[in-house]
Amino acid sequence: MSESPLQQTEHEIHTSAAPDAVFAVLADARAWPAVFPPSVHVEQVEHTGSSERIRIWATANGSLRTWTSRRELDERARRIRFRQEVSAHPVAAMGGEWIVEEAGDGGTRVRLTHDFRAVDDDPETIGWIHRAVDRNSEAELASLRTALERPDGTAPTTFEDTVVVRGRAEDVYDFLHRSDLWEKRLSHVARIAVKEEEPGLQHMEMDTLTADGSVHTTASVRVCFPERRVIVYKQLRTPPLLALHLGRWSVRPTDDGDGIAVTSAHTVSVARSAIPGVLGAGASETDAVDFVRRALGRNSLLTLEAARQYAESSA
Repeated sequence: MSESPLQQTEHEIHTSAAPDAVFAVLADARAWPAVFPPSVHVEQVEHTGSSERIRIWATANGSLRTWTSRRELDERARRIRFRQEVSAHPVAAMGGEWIVEEAGDGGTRVRLTHDFRAVDDDPETIGWIHRAVDRNSEAELASLRTALERPDGTAPTTFEDTVVVRGRAEDVYDFLHRSDLWEKRLSHVARIAVKEEEPGLQHMEMDTLTADGSVHTTASVRVCFPERRVIVYKQLRTPPLLALHLGRWSVRPTDDGDGIAVTSAHTVSVARSAIPGVLGAGASETDAVDFVRRALGRNSLLTLEAARQYAESSA
């Protein structure tokens, strides 16, 4: 039986950023969640010379999927070839290339190519993959340009809060993992809906009470690693002031081994255009970052304290 025709796509953008700056962003795959909307989490599995294997968790047509890819980076030619080693159903095989080229005006032309085959070569499935590739490629390229040129969002900043628990690490992790129970367990959660398509891959929509009593709704996807007691997440729908919000819960022994350190980390970018409407005409970017730090820190500490009480009472 002959092999089915290979499906191929190509998308491109132009950016005012220099070619070397573009290539540097594309080469740092672990930072992609802060650059590309579909990317939720990326881990480097293996690295040898110019070759690496990475595992990616990303959204595709509303679903959270994961796969492993091998990448070959050619810094001199500014090309990155990639090939999925383990594809997510219904993709049977997929690969492609990032091509970074100098443009005549001093900027950069970026091309993103894909080739793929679908499981069983079903026409409906092929159409679904084409739509997912088109949507993600267009979003990735537009976001790459935004990350490089930053017309509105501030540079990402990261901060964290930690509490020490005198209880069992598995109880703390269970509290954080069972977000479907947060409406009953956390005073600042007014409503929550959690859907888990596969074990450890969660979609979460939450109404959160702010300090002034108002409510804002966020939608997130979470990737849970019970063996490491780590949960990473990305907000797909953020409050008006945020252009980006990534988060990470981690549970680990304290340095002295006498307790459990539970940390909530946030990486955020503020939408400059939203600052006057949220904080007033005289507010600065620093004011906005400080405001976000206080608001997210307040909710994180409420959750961390509740997790501490839960674990210590269980112990």
